[in-house]
Amino acid sequence: MLSRSAERLYWLARYMERTENTAKLVSVHMNLLMDLPKDVGMGWQQLISINGQSSAFNDQTKLANERNVTRFLLADTSHSGSLISSLNAARENIRTTRELLPDEAWQQVNEMYLFAKNNLDSLTNRSHRVHFLNEILKGCQGFNGLLSSYMSHHHPYRFIRLGKNIERADMTSRILDLASLLLSETRSANLRQYETLLWMNILSSLNALLMYRQHVRSRIDGDDVLNFLLLDKKLPRSIGCCLIEIYDCINELPNNDSLPSKTAELQAYVEAIDTHQTTQLQLRMILDELQNQLNELHQQIVSNWFLKITPQ
Repeated sequence: MLSRSAERLYWLARYMERTENTAKLVSVHMNLLMDLPKDVGMGWQQLISINGQSSAFNDQTKLANERNVTRFLLADTSHSGSLISSLNAARENIRTTRELLPDEAWQQVNEMYLFAKNNLDSLTNRSHRVHFLNEILKGCQGFNGLLSSYMSHHHPYRFIRLGKNIERADMTSRILDLASLLLSETRSANLRQYETLLWMNILSSLNALLMYRQHVRSRIDGDDVLNFLLLDKKLPRSIGCCLIEIYDCINELPNNDSLPSKTAELQAYVEAIDTHQTTQLQLRMILDELQNQLNELHQQIVSNWFLKITPQ
């Protein structure tokens, strides 16, 4: 398998996961703000912070309202982290690796891109935006189902799983970083009043609410939610489960050098986290370090398997 092809499959998976995450976050955040009173202290700026895009957003506008934030995250073609930019990058990567993938996968991504491109102007309308996000989420889930069902689970598929789970672990850590603010002793009385609703939306943003109720408890508790999303080894979007998937992929790929041991160290770091024994500030520092380590793992993957070129 060519190094260039492996890199494009890896980035295809990352961009598709990023597309789904962006659509899901905007959808859940819209629902959350509709359920909360305006004086509770939650707004659209949180979505910019989760994605680490405050600087890019502030270069364009200082007003973080619904219209500006959703346009920036969904429809801004000049912003490399927007949904339409991620989907365009995914389309370019799959276009150049079509011989390795089922024909239906290319059709799925191409149709998603054309749908998104043709509907960008309608996103200022909230009802149209809801329909747009639902279609994007269906497309991403259909894409993952196609690959899982139609594609041989050999090296090309392993690079796809690897990219998907690194992107997923990074996004989950960012969501938990924001969630850790809910533990702050300085949070407002209004925020404390609606804390359960906020934790429910954190779980919903990761498609984990039903699994939490089944496997943890019916009552929503902040520490329990954090531990579930950090450590559970069976929940696909928990960081613990993503790291298991990453380790398995790396271990099954040839010439993996020191990558299995690096991934094992990262797993040990996550398993040592105890949200019951850490302050809110300490937890944020832990999560920031986790994001740094995930980026280091990504850089090692690039150095180990890919040509030294910028991904297309």
